Amino acid sequence: MSIGGGGTRVLVVDDEPTVREVVAGYLRRDGHEVSEAADGATALALLESEPPDLVVLDMMLPGVNGLDILRRIRQMGDMPVIMLTARAEESDRVAGLELGADDYVVKPFSPRELAARVNGVLRRAAPKVIPSGNLIEFDGLVIDSRSREVRRDGELVEMTPKEFDVLAHLAASPRQVFSRADLLRDVWQSSPDWQDSATVTVHVRRIRNKIESDPENPRWITTVWGVGYRFEP
Repeated sequence: MSIGGGGTRVLVVDDEPTVREVVAGYLRRDGHEVSEAADGATALALLESEPPDLVVLDMMLPGVNGLDILRRIRQMGDMPVIMLTARAEESDRVAGLELGADDYVVKPFSPRELAARVNGVLRRAAPKVIPSGNLIEFDGLVIDSRSREVRRDGELVEMTPKEFDVLAHLAASPRQVFSRADLLRDVWQSSPDWQDSATVTVHVRRIRNKIESDPENPRWITTVWGVGYRFEP
């Protein structure tokens, strides 16, 4: 996958022709190959026949809605998704983030800003190399940065690339507190101005569900109220 000018494929899914036309124009100007879909059924067909590198996905679609499409995308893998929504309520944003959206944009939006977000998400989607040694091991939890695998009591724990990056980053500096803004900067190479800090909250929750015996009372990743998160060795 290359960013801009290198044939990166982007699928734009929106039932408004003007939105598709404008967004596709800005993305093509940045060098991306763009496919378009006006409804959920067409989007699902294109996802199967021409898998893109990133999807710009409207939440409100005729037929199959955006959240159902996002669920299907997450069954397929870790393809980056930017949600478009006319809803500004936090609950709607979190619903998309909970299902694995990488970012969201509220309508009406600047096409130039959306194009910049597409490029930013594509850059951040590449797995990061954790520089602090190949193996991090604490009390039955093993994080291998070379193989990008996590094992708990010898059992392999399935993680998305970004979940691995968050866990490895926290574990590389045990007991150090990281704010959500710190993690957006260090792991996503972003900031709260560009990406919702709820993204961090959702990823931490997913990691806890995978590595903790009791996710509601975590042993590894603890919350420092009013500040952020830290890894307890």
